[in-house]
Amino acid sequence: MNIIDETVKWLGEPNRWSWTDKAGIPYRTVEHLELSVLSLLLAALLAIPAALFLAHYRRGAFLAATAVNIGRAIPSFGLVVLFWFLASRFDIDTSVLPLLVALLVLALPPLFSNTYAGVVQVEPETVDAARGTGFREWQLMLRVELPLASPVILAGARVAFLQVVATVAIGAIVNDGGGLGRYIVDGFALGASGRGEILAGGIAVVILALLCEGAFSLITRWLVPRGLSLPRNPHAQS
Repeated sequence: MNIIDETVKWLGEPNRWSWTDKAGIPYRTVEHLELSVLSLLLAALLAIPAALFLAHYRRGAFLAATAVNIGRAIPSFGLVVLFWFLASRFDIDTSVLPLLVALLVLALPPLFSNTYAGVVQVEPETVDAARGTGFREWQLMLRVELPLASPVILAGARVAFLQVVATVAIGAIVNDGGGLGRYIVDGFALGASGRGEILAGGIAVVILALLCEGAFSLITRWLVPRGLSLPRNPHAQS
């Protein structure tokens, strides 16, 4: 039996399309997305307000540049293993928390650096005009700089989310979850008989990543104020 036949056979197994059984692709997809979205939201809550504040007052430029470099240098697998090892060393539950912390660390740099870059490149004349009409500093940040920087911020969120989606699959190596990556890890554990499961799991992760990319394109069109386009900036990740 070739690998295609093995994959088709695996996909046709009982409960493979169940929403409630752990063997089901829908169940694992929801698990994958829940962890990915949670990680992105937590990272956004930590990174965006801090970067918005620092960029408004033109502080933390070195921190923003460092975030870019860190984001490009951090090895995803190394982070997952590191936090799993630390959690197991200190008798902390390793089922979700180590992977969640690793995903958070991966998502922070692009969100922080893109928010900072987007706010810094807002035209000073626009900010001064709003200030002249009586806007307070917090109003300038939330009602002027944040909307104008939204294309760059969303580009950073897209980079962060796709990296997180890919890393959740890797996380299946060290925890019982791992979303769709569970199939890849379990397939390797079966040896030659798991080739179909490995291929199906890999295809599922790729399809999910493509769907997430398309979803972010729609979200960007919906959230970005009309007339704004994504500006070019060497510190922004897109």
